[in-house]
Amino acid sequence: MKKRKTRKRPTQEPDERVERSKRAVLKTAYELLTESGLNGVSVDEVSRRSGVAKTTIYRHWASREALLLDACSQLSTRPPVPDTGKLKTDLESLATGAAIRIQQPWSTVLPSIVDAAERDKDIAELQSRIHAQMRGAFVTVIERAQARGEFPATADAREIVACILGPILYRRFFSREPLDEAFAKKVIDRALRKPD
Repeated sequence: MKKRKTRKRPTQEPDERVERSKRAVLKTAYELLTESGLNGVSVDEVSRRSGVAKTTIYRHWASREALLLDACSQLSTRPPVPDTGKLKTDLESLATGAAIRIQQPWSTVLPSIVDAAERDKDIAELQSRIHAQMRGAFVTVIERAQARGEFPATADAREIVACILGPILYRRFFSREPLDEAFAKKVIDRALRKPD
């Protein structure tokens, strides 16, 4: 009787296993960040929840801080740049999006990043990148409106952005009043109002 040849299952490539483990670790670290901020992320908890051994985590990230920086880099703060042809509607779209994002997951993560940035230069650099990404789309639509003559060329785009994001951040983190589309539109009206 002939022996049946058994087909060997293709073994998973080591690189594929490594990438899958890294993705699981980053996904778990990101989830912990959004739940509890930077202080809620420990290598022990990431290992427990992801099922990836601590030794494997430390093989790819030399420290908890390195893992945090990598996980934070997944926080997408760069909104798409709208182009409706009108400055006001572009800014309303961006402000409404910012008001939504600042409620979840940003409401937990952002304050912990701002706090840690006071003591850690790497987190400070991360905060700076997040800030630049957050305001970048606003600056783009303002400068585009200036180029087409819709908005005064002498206006400082960064100051206008501060006039928009400031009230949104204040309402979320200090007054804790509702953040909705109507509020975002009022903020835009005030930011674009010409001084008397």
